Amino acid sequence: MRDPRLLAKPPVCRLGCLVLVRNPRGDVLLVDPDYMDGLILPGGAAQPNEPPHLAAARNLHAETGLNLRLADVLAVDFTPADRYLERLNLVFDGGTVRDDVRLTVPPQHRSGLFGARFVPAHELPDVMAPAQAARAAEALANRAVPLLLHGQRSS
Repeated sequence: MRDPRLLAKPPVCRLGCLVLVRNPRGDVLLVDPDYMDGLILPGGAAQPNEPPHLAAARNLHAETGLNLRLADVLAVDFTPADRYLERLNLVFDGGTVRDDVRLTVPPQHRSGLFGARFVPAHELPDVMAPAQAARAAEALANRAVPLLLHGQRSS
């Protein structure tokens, strides 16, 4: 039974769907957005009712050209409201890609990105904002947890 009071005005919370991708040396793929200082993990916001693993894969592809199957979460990070609405960020495990992988970043005027590159893990605090670097470090340190959709593993 659905309680109409719960559906009348659902809470607003953006869902960020990010991806941690590594190369064989353990370097981390980061993108360089023109709208903020520092590099960040690739990804972006989910659309309403979009499954988070599909949102992460969609954003990763749009930003880098990579097509990866995502199913496991490495970190969950809640960010209170500041200039954006409050947000829950999920960091998905993108696994390891080969050294010869080709990254395809759309032009800045379309993507809002200056580019993308792999960065050694020990350099993350030097190129990312503190909260972004901490999120990436936690994701690197954790074992993957499966994403469930209605109690079933995502596919």
